[in-house]
Amino acid sequence: MRNTIWGRGLVVLVAMWAMIQPAAAQSFIDGRFDPAIPTLADTVGHAPATRITSPDQTYAYLNALVAAAPDRTRMVQYATSWEGRPLYYVILSAPENIARLDAVQADLANIAAGRVSNGAALPVTWLQYGVHGNEISSTDAALMTAYHLLAAQGDARAERIMRETLVVIDPMQNPDGRARFVNNFLAASGIAPAADRQAAEHDEPWPSGRVNHYMFDLNRDWFTLSQPETRGKVAAIRQWNPVVVVDLHEMGGDETYFFSPAAQPFNPNLTPAQVRAYELIGRANAAVFDARGEPYFTREVYDLFYPGYGDTWNAHQGAIGSTYEQGSARGLVFERRDGTQLTYEDGVHNHFTASLATAGAVADNPERFLSDFAQYRAANASGAAGRGTYLIDLAERRWNAESLGRRLAAQGITVLRRDGPASACGKSYPQGYLAVPQAQPAARLVRSLLDRDTPLPPDFLEEQERRRSQDLPHELYDVTAWSVGLMAGTDVTLCNSAVSGAPLAPDAPIAPMIEGTGAFAIAVPWNDSGQARFVTLALREGMDARVTDKAFAKAGREFPRGTVVFPAGSNTPEQMARLAALVREVGAHTVALDSGWVDSGPNLGSESFVRLTLPKVAIAWDDGISQLSAGAARYVLERRIGLPVTPIRTQRLARADLSDYDVLLVPEGDPSAALGDAGERNIRDFVRKGGVLVAIGDSLETFSDGDTPMLAVKREAALGREPGSEDGDKDASLAEAVEIASDAEYREAIKDERALPDTLPGALLNVVSERDHFLSAGYDGGAVVLATGTQIFTPLDRADGVNVLRFAEPGNLIASGYVWDENRRQLAYKPYLMAQRQGRGLVIGFAHDPSTRAYLDGLDLLIANAVLVAPSRVR
Repeated sequence: MRNTIWGRGLVVLVAMWAMIQPAAAQSFIDGRFDPAIPTLADTVGHAPATRITSPDQTYAYLNALVAAAPDRTRMVQYATSWEGRPLYYVILSAPENIARLDAVQADLANIAAGRVSNGAALPVTWLQYGVHGNEISSTDAALMTAYHLLAAQGDARAERIMRETLVVIDPMQNPDGRARFVNNFLAASGIAPAADRQAAEHDEPWPSGRVNHYMFDLNRDWFTLSQPETRGKVAAIRQWNPVVVVDLHEMGGDETYFFSPAAQPFNPNLTPAQVRAYELIGRANAAVFDARGEPYFTREVYDLFYPGYGDTWNAHQGAIGSTYEQGSARGLVFERRDGTQLTYEDGVHNHFTASLATAGAVADNPERFLSDFAQYRAANASGAAGRGTYLIDLAERRWNAESLGRRLAAQGITVLRRDGPASACGKSYPQGYLAVPQAQPAARLVRSLLDRDTPLPPDFLEEQERRRSQDLPHELYDVTAWSVGLMAGTDVTLCNSAVSGAPLAPDAPIAPMIEGTGAFAIAVPWNDSGQARFVTLALREGMDARVTDKAFAKAGREFPRGTVVFPAGSNTPEQMARLAALVREVGAHTVALDSGWVDSGPNLGSESFVRLTLPKVAIAWDDGISQLSAGAARYVLERRIGLPVTPIRTQRLARADLSDYDVLLVPEGDPSAALGDAGERNIRDFVRKGGVLVAIGDSLETFSDGDTPMLAVKREAALGREPGSEDGDKDASLAEAVEIASDAEYREAIKDERALPDTLPGALLNVVSERDHFLSAGYDGGAVVLATGTQIFTPLDRADGVNVLRFAEPGNLIASGYVWDENRRQLAYKPYLMAQRQGRGLVIGFAHDPSTRAYLDGLDLLIANAVLVAPSRVR
């Protein structure tokens, strides 16, 4: 029956597209259009695909469409960007469907909960555009798609889409980035568009329009929920439970068009029914692209493995989530390497084509898509993906555990809470736990996020190893590990039975943990992200604090090294009252002390305690710096820890007066050229006079090169390969690769003083702490970090500095994910976090970025140690 319906639909689809003309006034499909529906030209002054529509023009046109067709539309603001721009989606359907929209929505929620439908539901096709602000053609295609569905007359396909489904159009997921691109493009434009790919209009200045205000790639934020654009979008999608979600992108201008089916590897939590549906939608797109003679490709490059994308995250909710990619003109016309020209109109046309084809495929098979979605959710709720329960211990990194529970709940995941001492599955939980059942409608998302490891398909891995053996690049597109419990630094255990508790709401405040009754001081144990935020906010309000680099005990209680103490004697009663209010606002953990006497360890007057003051922090910004790394570092420091950061452009650092700053943060990148010799000298002088330099990832090489490096490490070549010679070879700075096989060999290596390792796609690895250094406070038991790329550094000699955190031994290195065997052997015992004195200052180096994508919140204390605490220790 389904095949018969599909066959009839395909005939109609191809016949419709055979009527396509080069371009109409508003639609790429020739036909009759309702004059009551305004065109883009009527509203903003330019015809579709002739100019790049700005965010303000996009809003204006959406409002005009909704005003002209109120019976067939519903427009909703679902978020506000960092820069204050609204984000909207528009629902389009037939008048009789819009009239009963609340009933449709309620029944979709019923189905999503795994219950039986009452018959009111319609399948929702969710089309979202422009998540990367410089992927420009999709937003104009969204506007054209909305116009065509509202204005086309006598178009059987458009009528069927409106009658059988709800179409939700989110035309602009990243308005801040799009505004940045449009402004830069207009500033570089002349009297005629330039096709030359070297032209300024195609060459965006840093940080480009791809990213949002905090320079996040919003397509990788779906389960992290760090950005307001993502939080609003996830909440909106959960309200409508779409059966199909398409994220429309752009890729390099020399490419054609990509649509599903996706490339391997598929996440193992996808179902066979979903794989079949990808094929159906892919064939629908192929039919209309073939009818136009438009080239395309499928099953290459873009996989469905990492669940932080708009396609895979939605697939884990039961939808058919897809990425579509159009070759980008990055302007109005672009000369391809094969001599042909790609126009903006080409991109808009193709995205318009794919949008209608996808919506049409759902409209041709409404019962199938709705039934598949219902069966997916109901089967999950009945335990098809497992019947156990994940338990998150609230005694381990309490604030991070609480925050993780709320992030999960915000994604429609059932999270239960048990307060107070409890036991479950043979384990004690002294402060209670959060419980996440596997048997729930979002079970496959639960498993993908909370399982310690998500395995890659064996045949895919075998092929990648074969490719590498022949010096071919591997085909992994993103990271191989993202276990959110590990990344939050929390203790997550899978219990093979059901566990009870009260439901946790995503917006529930984190309750404070206030202990003790003394009036001498307030102690803040240094054990989670909430503590770092609380201390920072208190320092911003001028409160006096002390921090210890040694643990102490009082009244039978252990206080870990890194504990911060606010003495009542050096803070006014008003400040102590405000401190108590801040505890409640943040949900922090404090202990009131009745005196300065301790049972063991240092007293408050010991030199182990130093005065902690709010540092002034600068960050290297602009050319030579990864915008993603810079944005994530600034976001974590400002929005999670609460510490203001001042960006200084890299080219200005040669002449900048850094004397007013305590810390200079240099994110991932290659800043050498932008800094120049003068910039490096200025930074060296800043450190020697008492400043703290924090360098991350590849940027470490800038400060470890030369005869007198600021950090005495070298980047290693690959195992079995010779580093470059000293005769000018560009790889001369590489060290010979060595394999450290034991703790004894590691100790020997640190006593003494051209190929890179193969790129590590991204895995979660264990690191071991040097417990005598203040930078490792809060990590006595080590940590889990994300390692990517090719950088592996030699350990620091003891004479030069300290390897504060080093990678674990080979057999215990991998916490989650896949690592090439030679990387595993070579990374073992190598440094992750390094510290070296220079004059009166300190150089701190992270081999890999601890703030990447803002999803390693378990490392927030490590960042706070380097940026918040280090200046006071150096001083």
